[in-house]
Amino acid sequence: MTKNFSLTATAEPRIATPLVNKLMLLMAGFILIGVAGGIYAQAIGHHHAFANTRDMPWGMLIGTYAFFAIISTGLCLLAAISHIFGGNKLAPLGNRMVWLSIVAIMGAFTVIGLEIENPWRMPIGNIFFPNLTSNIWWMGTLYGMAVGFMFVEFYLILTKKYSAAIVLGVMGAVAEASANSNLGAVFASLGSRPFWYGSQLPIFFLGCAFLSGAAAIIIFTHYANVLRRTEMDKTTFEGMQTAGKIMALMLFLVSIATSWKFINALCGSEETILAAQALLNGPLAINFWIFEITIGLVLPFALLMITRMRSVQAMSTAALMVLVGQFFSRFDLVAAGQIVPIYRGFDDLPTYLSYMPSAAEFSLVIGGIGVLGLGFLLGERFFGKAFETNGHH
Repeated sequence: MTKNFSLTATAEPRIATPLVNKLMLLMAGFILIGVAGGIYAQAIGHHHAFANTRDMPWGMLIGTYAFFAIISTGLCLLAAISHIFGGNKLAPLGNRMVWLSIVAIMGAFTVIGLEIENPWRMPIGNIFFPNLTSNIWWMGTLYGMAVGFMFVEFYLILTKKYSAAIVLGVMGAVAEASANSNLGAVFASLGSRPFWYGSQLPIFFLGCAFLSGAAAIIIFTHYANVLRRTEMDKTTFEGMQTAGKIMALMLFLVSIATSWKFINALCGSEETILAAQALLNGPLAINFWIFEITIGLVLPFALLMITRMRSVQAMSTAALMVLVGQFFSRFDLVAAGQIVPIYRGFDDLPTYLSYMPSAAEFSLVIGGIGVLGLGFLLGERFFGKAFETNGHH
């Protein structure tokens, strides 16, 4: 068995089609749109390009960063589980999950890198001026470590050094889980924002990671099979069913956690009650009830239960709905935590602040989607054989 890596050995010729080439160009165009939005913000000033204000300094792009980062964490954790416990039905999807985890975190880094006003300060400050008491510092450091571990893990997979790859995979999973919980703590440790404050969010984000990761591997495995124009083999289908069971379980648990979040909020301070009401029957109600709850939780769970995960198309549709719901869930979380003015009641401040993302913000979201989409297509084209059932370990 050769230990040398060769694109010839891993490339998937069935993906080299005009359709895939056009999709790659489309995704590259999405990235250019995002980069153009970031350059525009740098040119005229982020405070002009983005709709954030002093009262609502975080907007859709923070939620989008969290969305991609949480997907990456879920994929990394599921990949580690599939590789550590060899022989399980999730194992045939493990190698693809490692690659997609890398691609998803790159999408997150793209969005946050274009969103912040001085992105060059981030690596400099992270390395030369560490702040061990900062959740954001730990989040960036741990995600950076996780990416490094996963790149090495993926190279070891390609060179068939599976024992070493498992070790790196576990290290990456620990770093990703720690980074994800720190991401939740960035919100949860802000005492001035009562709707976020508490110990629930770091654990809630981990639950959403498993939900989003399971949904992502289902939908991308289905799309990979469609691009190959072949019938899905039994072991891959069983792997998708296992991911579907994980997704169904996490839909149930995230629904319970969401319910308790609102029960606690409505029993809390006036600020938390108003924030909860903004989602239940206020300015964020459409986002919450239609996209986060109905499309993101209720319909996919019902679809999985009705079809009993016997249909690839049904599982893929449910997974797509989950990802749409999770995107809106991150947006709703960010907006609801700030929508009630801190000094409400003074200077004739309104009950709720207003926020509508700008065109530049939407362009960065499109850029992040482009990174994820192009990364998926490149992975299938150049590493596709490593993702096949007989290539797992």
